[in-house]
Amino acid sequence: MIRVEPRCRVVIDNDWAGDPDGLVALAHHALSPANRVIAITCSLTNPMFGPPEGRAQAGADLVLDLLQVLKLPDLAGVHAGPDTSFTGQPRNSPAARAIVDAAADAAGENLPLFLVCAGPLTNVADALLLEPAVARSFTLVWVGGADKDEEEYNYFTDPAAADFVLGNREVAVWQFPMETYRRVVVPVVELDAAFRSAGPCGAWLWEHFNSLEVPDFVKFGPLWCLGDSAPLVVTGLDDLTSTFVQTSAEPQRRKYMSVDTRLIMADFVAKLRLQV
Repeated sequence: MIRVEPRCRVVIDNDWAGDPDGLVALAHHALSPANRVIAITCSLTNPMFGPPEGRAQAGADLVLDLLQVLKLPDLAGVHAGPDTSFTGQPRNSPAARAIVDAAADAAGENLPLFLVCAGPLTNVADALLLEPAVARSFTLVWVGGADKDEEEYNYFTDPAAADFVLGNREVAVWQFPMETYRRVVVPVVELDAAFRSAGPCGAWLWEHFNSLEVPDFVKFGPLWCLGDSAPLVVTGLDDLTSTFVQTSAEPQRRKYMSVDTRLIMADFVAKLRLQV
């Protein structure tokens, strides 16, 4: 197979114990040679998934389980954050410390560092408060926020953290807002068929999708959103077929308007099948 060279370092942050589309994105990052995953951090979950106590650690346990299934147990360190939202006071959580350490790692300076967050920005805010000097050491790639005044999930899980991070004019931000990431959809039947034919990892993901506990008011339709996979176009793949607008030059801030869903899905399914 043609050798793919690493193009970036990646820290991946998510509320792994929430919607399982984050676990799909994690598996995709882990199987992508174009990005080098150097740390995985786990944030609190929205109360809609149940009482938040212990959920960050539960997410860390899910990540460790998935890495075992992928036969990549030593891919990167896994670090849990707090189960409470941003307080505005310094908190030296394992997740915040891992982000700070990754940003300060001079050994990787030949590759840019992307902090990919597809959940609340709690751990990012804690890291910036803990060590403000790292703000210019990474590009935050965030799945969250909305162009319109809507209650977007990732923002409203911890709005204080989002406001703190986005208000820091030292941080470069490449954003995939709700209007963009909600269009990263796949038919449920296609997802089901892909998982069933993709070996141990596919079976593991299939089980977690089918055992997901959600409130009674949540009703599933024929499409599933894989919005947390949107950042793959700037880490494990390429954004040549995506579109964005630049909203600030210094620090660089982008807002992605569209991403190539078929590129993401075809790449992910092929990588899963090569694991069989």
